[in-house]
Amino acid sequence: MTPNPSDPPGPSEPPGPSEPSEPSEPSGRAGDPGSRWSDLSRPPLNAASLRRALTGQDSLWTSLDVVERTGSTNTDLAQRAREGGAREGAVLVAEEQTAGRGRLERGWSAPARSGVFVSVLVVPPVPQERWGWVPLIAGVATASALARTAGLDTKLKWPNDVLVDIAGEERKTGGILAERTDVAPARDESGEGAAGIVLGIGLNVSLRESELPVPAAGSLVLAGARAADRDPLLRAVLRSFEDWYGRWTAADGDPLVSGVLEAYAAGCATLGRHVRAELPGGGELVGEAVAVDSDGRLVIGTEDGVQRPVSAGDIVHLRGDGGHGGSGGTDA
Repeated sequence: MTPNPSDPPGPSEPPGPSEPSEPSEPSGRAGDPGSRWSDLSRPPLNAASLRRALTGQDSLWTSLDVVERTGSTNTDLAQRAREGGAREGAVLVAEEQTAGRGRLERGWSAPARSGVFVSVLVVPPVPQERWGWVPLIAGVATASALARTAGLDTKLKWPNDVLVDIAGEERKTGGILAERTDVAPARDESGEGAAGIVLGIGLNVSLRESELPVPAAGSLVLAGARAADRDPLLRAVLRSFEDWYGRWTAADGDPLVSGVLEAYAAGCATLGRHVRAELPGGGELVGEAVAVDSDGRLVIGTEDGVQRPVSAGDIVHLRGDGGHGGSGGTDA
């Protein structure tokens, strides 16, 4: 799965196995009459070119597969990892997802070739109590990549939403979801397995207004991106993640030494805003988002003067402080 870049707040689809991945079609079929690839404004990804550009001996990325259609790239890649069919650095990209899954199991889908739907497998060589930083690193990396490649000033909504400005309104154009998984030894290797993380990143690239699932959603094209070619966008996101992830692992997962905390806080639209945290179990907390702590938690200052860290939940940006109200769909 890649995560939900729009995350409609309604009931989610029941979780289940993803559809079998279909091999990528040759690009020559893109113009065939009646083909689902007939929209020439949305050309297919060039898998061979992406592999040449991203994988190699000195790269974090060890393999890259592009499939035409699947239910969920996260689900597929996690299954491969458990069965010994994927090792650290594996990248799985889908041209179309039909059962993408966000946090809280929210379901979603998007038109074929309208976005970047990618999952990667990492095994962070740092203490596991610091693994919660991985999706936040992905947020920093994605924002940096979009600034360079698409020319957009994006913001991050804690913990894992990528926001763009469309006609003065903040809209969600991307989401991130990290899930722990077992990683078995490769099929041709012996030894013990390990724990790892499947990280999904979903970006709405070329969705038109009429294709958006909810009014609060957006896309790079609607935000005025100077480039909407998914190949360079995907390359930029993966290279940026490799850079920030490398800094973080070199610092043994320390968000201060690696600069990740500073970078995340600088790009976080939630900080300084009046927010409502909708907590697991049905509770809620209202106050000002004052900081992101060293564990990646959002610290909320309440009216009674207490500062409370929040590690999970939906965050709503409340109106009246220069921002826009948001739906509860803040997960990816």
